[in-house]
Amino acid sequence: MREHLEFLKVSSVVVKIAAWIFLFFGLISGISITLGLAQGYPRWMGLIILAVYAFFFFFFYIIAKIAELLIKIINEIKKE
Repeated sequence: MREHLEFLKVSSVVVKIAAWIFLFFGLISGISITLGLAQGYPRWMGLIILAVYAFFFFFFYIIAKIAELLIKIINEIKKE
């Protein structure tokens, strides 16, 4: 598992960046639909889009946190 430590570090950062990108695009699209800037969509659809993108944000963010926790566990095992 120690040979995959760098991969875990990099993948954790990449997944966190992806999570923040999902949240950003979700906020932009959800707010624009809720304010009525996007034609052809009902305003309540913006709230659903916000909820879906927030779910994806938390899902990816938790995956990244689990990878960081795994890195800490591997480092603690390595010390012993």
